[in-house]
Amino acid sequence: MAPVAIETPNIAEDFVDHRDGLALEATSDAVDEVNVLKAAMRVENGTATQEEVDLYEKSQFDAGKDKTQFRQYEDACDRVKNFYREQHEKQTVAYNLKARLDFKTQTRAEMTIWQAMEKLNTLIDESDPDTSLSQIEHLLQSAEAMKRDGKPKWMQVTGLIHDLGKLLFFYSAKGQWDVVGDTFPVGCRFDESIIYPGTFESNPDGQDPIYSTKHGIYSPGCGMDNVMLSWGHDEYLYHICKDQSTLPDEALAMIRYHSFYPWHSAGGYRWMMNDKDDKMLAAVKAFNPYDLYSKSDDIPKVEDLKEYYMGLVNTYFPPGEGQTEKVIKW
Repeated sequence: MAPVAIETPNIAEDFVDHRDGLALEATSDAVDEVNVLKAAMRVENGTATQEEVDLYEKSQFDAGKDKTQFRQYEDACDRVKNFYREQHEKQTVAYNLKARLDFKTQTRAEMTIWQAMEKLNTLIDESDPDTSLSQIEHLLQSAEAMKRDGKPKWMQVTGLIHDLGKLLFFYSAKGQWDVVGDTFPVGCRFDESIIYPGTFESNPDGQDPIYSTKHGIYSPGCGMDNVMLSWGHDEYLYHICKDQSTLPDEALAMIRYHSFYPWHSAGGYRWMMNDKDDKMLAAVKAFNPYDLYSKSDDIPKVEDLKEYYMGLVNTYFPPGEGQTEKVIKW
């Protein structure tokens, strides 16, 4: 993943009329870069857990990669600080309740999984005619890395679709801040495990007599299924797949929690977990290297792989009567 320069928004433009896919992808890549560097630094300085060492150093496809190719951690953080300041100010309980209500009461589009992949190609890559990889190629990289390592087919299809929630940016998002970035619970005190925890000072929930307490609206052991995570492309796709696929719980957890770095990497919010979440946490930890590091793998040939992955898609998104592919309500 090469270092990127985040496009500076033109404040004279109306976001509703100008949704720059290249700028969104630049922000998303910069966020990933920070998380890669965090993991590498923990491994290198000996503060990583054994799980993290196994995850980032012993994955078969990742073992030969040079983690030092990325920019220094401090520089990477600088590129995302303003993004996180806006995200941390605007991700409130009130906003998240409205976002979920809008999701449940509106259908933004109807198309198959492969059509959604092609749509994401159009929306993001048309902004950058010189882009080296299409969105479909990025998604296939993750899936192919899992296939090479002998991961189950449900995990391969999860790798294939895991970023399709970015379509949200072009349908009903308010900006980049409610599409990409690390996720975190709302409705309780913002934990120190969140990146830039000091940037929540403008979030009104921090002054709420309930939301500002450690447990807030939750109780210890409530289970992650009952936690409201900050709205974005992961949460959006999770709800779509939960209602319209036969993917197992582990796959749904990979989709929903892979950006929840305060939990799966920094060790925060463990008080929320129930017995099921131990298994889900292990699944997310197994997934993440394929998300972060496969972006620098060889370029897959889409036409050579399409038939195989369409078969997987149809297995976990079974077509309805008279359909050759399931039409998903987005």
